[in-house]
Amino acid sequence: MRLPFTDTQFFDVLAAYNTVLWPAGVALWIVSLTVTVLFVSAGRRTSRALCCLLAGHWAWSGIAYHATFFTRINPAGWLFAALFVTEALLLVWYGVLHDRLRFSTAGSTRHVLAAALIAYSFAYPFLNIALGLEYPRIPLFAVPCPTTLFTAGLLLIAERPPVGVLIVPVLWSVVATSAAVLFHVRADFMLFPAALLLVVFAAMDHRARYRRGRSGHRIANRA
Repeated sequence: MRLPFTDTQFFDVLAAYNTVLWPAGVALWIVSLTVTVLFVSAGRRTSRALCCLLAGHWAWSGIAYHATFFTRINPAGWLFAALFVTEALLLVWYGVLHDRLRFSTAGSTRHVLAAALIAYSFAYPFLNIALGLEYPRIPLFAVPCPTTLFTAGLLLIAERPPVGVLIVPVLWSVVATSAAVLFHVRADFMLFPAALLLVVFAAMDHRARYRRGRSGHRIANRA
């Protein structure tokens, strides 16, 4: 796959973004870690706060990264910006206004995988440094890929998440994986497994709901 920009242009955009907006990236990392720790201790009571946080991540990546910087080298950045802002609005709609996105802390295989993805998203900046990328030409925290990884981890432990909030993270994971391979951003190789986990568990949830619905229908008919 050939992209409409070079690796030099891509990393130049990251350098410009980091030079101007690095304080926001640091602040968002600290705030995200704080809210996540509160979630671990308070459980579902912090679900709305987590949804607000995720919405902030997606809106920031859409506007501050895609629209402001990435569009300089790729006109598709406007489309990506629109998708990211749409995801932010969906998170507000379902998670904040209608309380339909609730996250659980109950132990299961799903929760272990979710914890691994969330931890990975926080380690993401340091992994990129360890893997040979140099500041400021490096993706850190408040950019699309770690935002997607952080979101995927939380959506894995959401109780029956609406399908709508899964679409953009899955799409972006597929799109960004191609760039990760071409530009050797190895920390982004986790995006495709994250998307696969979201799709698999969403399918499992749908199947479980379908079976429960059929079971309830049979019981009702017998009654």
